[in-house]
Amino acid sequence: MIETIRLSDRARTQLLTMKRRTGIQNWNVLCRWAFCLSLAERTVPPPETIPSDSPIEMSWKTFAGRHENVYWALLVTRAQQDGVDLNEESLNTYFRLHLHRGISYLQNRVTGGVDELLRMVAA
Repeated sequence: MIETIRLSDRARTQLLTMKRRTGIQNWNVLCRWAFCLSLAERTVPPPETIPSDSPIEMSWKTFAGRHENVYWALLVTRAQQDGVDLNEESLNTYFRLHLHRGISYLQNRVTGGVDELLRMVAA
C-alpha cells in the first residue's frame, strides 16, 4: 500500500495554477481529479524519473479520503491491464506516473474555473 505521496516541484507549481483557476484549495482534491484524468487515458504513462523535490506531501489516506479502497482498486486494476507488477514498489511508481501525468493534463486542459472542470467530466 502507498503510504506517502510526494510531489515534484513542477507538479506543485502546476497545482498552484489549478488552485488559482478553479478555486479548489485542497491539494488532495486536485490530485484525485488528476489521477482519474490520467487513468481515463488509454495509453500507459511514459516512464520517467519524477523527483520528490517539493515540500508537498500527503498520506494515502489524505489523498484518497474515505474512498481509499476505490482509488486503490482503480490503480491495481489499471496496473493489471497494463502488465505492471503488483508489488509495492511498482505500484508506487505507477501511481506517481499517473498522478504527475494527470496534473499536467489538468493544467493544460482546464484553463477556466471549476465549471470547466465539471464540463470536462460530463463530456
